[in-house]
Amino acid sequence: MEETLLGIDVGSSSVKVALLDASSGRIITSATSPSTEMAIESPRAGWAEQHPDLWWEHVGKAIGAIRGSHSKELRATKAIGIAYQMHGLVLLDKDGRAVRPSIIWCDSRAVEIGNEAFAQLGHQNCLKNLGNSPGNFTASKLAWVKRSEPQIYSQARYCLLPGDYIALRLTGQFGTTPSGLSEAVLWNFSENRLATEVLKNFDISSTLIPPTSPNLGAFAELRSDVARELGLRPGIPVSYRAGDQPNNALALKVLLPGEVAANAGTSGVIYGVTERLGVDSLSRVNNFLHVNSAPNAPRIGSLMCVNGAGSFYRWAKHTLGSGKSYAELNALATMSPVGSGGIVALPYGNGAERTLKNVSPGASFENLDFNRHSTADVFRATQEGVVFALCYGLEIMRAMGLHPTSIRAGNANMFQSELFRQTFATCANAPVELFTTDGAEGAARGAGIGAGLLSSSDAFRGLTTELIIEPDISSQGATHDAYERWKTALAAHI
Repeated sequence: MEETLLGIDVGSSSVKVALLDASSGRIITSATSPSTEMAIESPRAGWAEQHPDLWWEHVGKAIGAIRGSHSKELRATKAIGIAYQMHGLVLLDKDGRAVRPSIIWCDSRAVEIGNEAFAQLGHQNCLKNLGNSPGNFTASKLAWVKRSEPQIYSQARYCLLPGDYIALRLTGQFGTTPSGLSEAVLWNFSENRLATEVLKNFDISSTLIPPTSPNLGAFAELRSDVARELGLRPGIPVSYRAGDQPNNALALKVLLPGEVAANAGTSGVIYGVTERLGVDSLSRVNNFLHVNSAPNAPRIGSLMCVNGAGSFYRWAKHTLGSGKSYAELNALATMSPVGSGGIVALPYGNGAERTLKNVSPGASFENLDFNRHSTADVFRATQEGVVFALCYGLEIMRAMGLHPTSIRAGNANMFQSELFRQTFATCANAPVELFTTDGAEGAARGAGIGAGLLSSSDAFRGLTTELIIEPDISSQGATHDAYERWKTALAAHI
């Protein structure tokens, strides 16, 4: 029987699982749950929450969807990997029950608390040792709960990230990873340790932080009762955990210094690997330990995020698309010229934006002329707005010393639009290499590496370049002019 690897990708929209043949690197099957997007609760403006049990429910449903037709291959699983939405706060009591819904990545309630800590800990100290300001990350969200919900905080025994929670449900073991702690801004890069200084500043006990184990390596084994429930063999190791963006980089084989990955799903991200910590003085770019970082070979993932990417395009589709499919809207957008006839679209409608120093200016369309502009112009402007927001962040990363010769991306989400990917390659002035892969597949490959079943080269069998998009020299001038107009419009909002 072939050996297989199971990857689980827990997003804020859905959970996807993939079963990978370990020897060939090909995907045997995959499934997503739910079929429509998971709800994000927003009790107040700027808040975003999901209950962790919702994620676990859909992990079970997604695995159940492949169990019926691929039970034999599922039983052949030799290792499990987990990718997950980054920066979420999961607070559990001593029995592993959530004491409140998770405060997820796009929640903005802790911005001011993070800004206070940045000043108290010292800007240079934070950037040198933590790689980031405390910002709106997990540690600041935990401090918000302590300050605003003391009765709930008093019930908490452990603070986990979303992927740690799924690992707990699979294995019964509490734990986290160095990369996970770095995304929570709870890792000291200079001394390779838990950033106890952040906890002390927030008056939070270090006992809330569970034991740490490597991102790539056996963490714990699958519980017997859970194995029976899911149709797996008991004792399978959970051997990989990573936030969605480091995992997306691994899925694209972005592991070495100078390699760069991008995606444009709900949020848009550019993620580049370096071998030493580089910082932006305004802390507009995040730094995390990459999944393959080691004390003798450090790998730092520099991440630029735009919260509103696919979410902006989805809003435009549902609000202005008159029932058209994404493919139809993509085709419609090509009928508008480069620059969208002068319309400027700012995609910042999904919470505080790190590249804008944690400002949340909101999304907008500017320069609309009712006598000149059509739906085609609006939808091209929407795509260009996301491209320009990504390139704005890439400018910051280039000033930090990251100069990509090419950018790798999965052929998914907004990169499925020919207009989007061509505009991105042209504006970024770098070829874009597209691959057919996703987060669940990356998690499966990571599981194989972490369990010692695959080498770091063998793990990428079956991953091939699907398409390379070169910058379009003929439209580069017009694209540059449109980008400059976009930056001028943005400057008026920040």
